[in-house]
Amino acid sequence: MSTKSLEISNDVSKEKLMQDLQVVVSDAEELLKETASQSGEKISAVRERIQGNLDAAKARLEAAEAAVIEKTKYAAKVTDEYVHDNPWKAIGVGAAVGVIVGMLIGRGR
Repeated sequence: MSTKSLEISNDVSKEKLMQDLQVVVSDAEELLKETASQSGEKISAVRERIQGNLDAAKARLEAAEAAVIEKTKYAAKVTDEYVHDNPWKAIGVGAAVGVIVGMLIGRGR
């Protein structure tokens, strides 16, 4: 497996992890809202601990999202530069992909 495919796979798993973490954060916030009317020393301590962990998770999530956005922008810039430097290769790759997709679509009929 090439380095580029490992990077793409890694980026996809990071995006999935961020989506999962967003769901967890959302669920935790909802849980905190639902238990707001509950009283007691233990509940208050647990709520404070959850709120601290939730704040830390949000900060990590924002940092991870920023990193993914930065990598995506970098990949787009590098791709754009490559296409401008090698237009005939880019056209050839695009044509090859088009032929393969056309063949696959033609087989399905």
